[in-house]
Amino acid sequence: MDIRIAQSYLPQTDPEAAIGFYRDVLGFEVRSDVGFQGMRWIAVGPPGQPDIAIVLYPPGADPGVTEDEQKVLEEMMAKGTFASINLATPDLDGVFEKLQASDAEVVQEPTDQPYGVRDCAFRDPSGNMIRIKQL
Repeated sequence: MDIRIAQSYLPQTDPEAAIGFYRDVLGFEVRSDVGFQGMRWIAVGPPGQPDIAIVLYPPGADPGVTEDEQKVLEEMMAKGTFASINLATPDLDGVFEKLQASDAEVVQEPTDQPYGVRDCAFRDPSGNMIRIKQL
């Protein structure tokens, strides 16, 4: 069986801030930027991995989400408890310095975890938790 990750989804509440963060801070490529009925879906991904993307989507796009559920989603996003993603880099300290110099909210400085990983954590402009580990 040959199964691969093609896309992963993270909600975004401000398309321009999301593009600025993922493109300008993390260095990802913008693969697509699709608008529909006043909403935008933006696919970004790391250079050198053209077959993998993170789709930054409007959290209210699902027609099955009620107004009350939308409020809960927004509250969870603001606290960083709704969505997350783990990334990896060979230069954790260099990436952390760049993130710290940006507007990213630092949650954890590079730390040697007791389970054998060295990583850091921060939130993107929509509140999504992003952890980056040292390769």
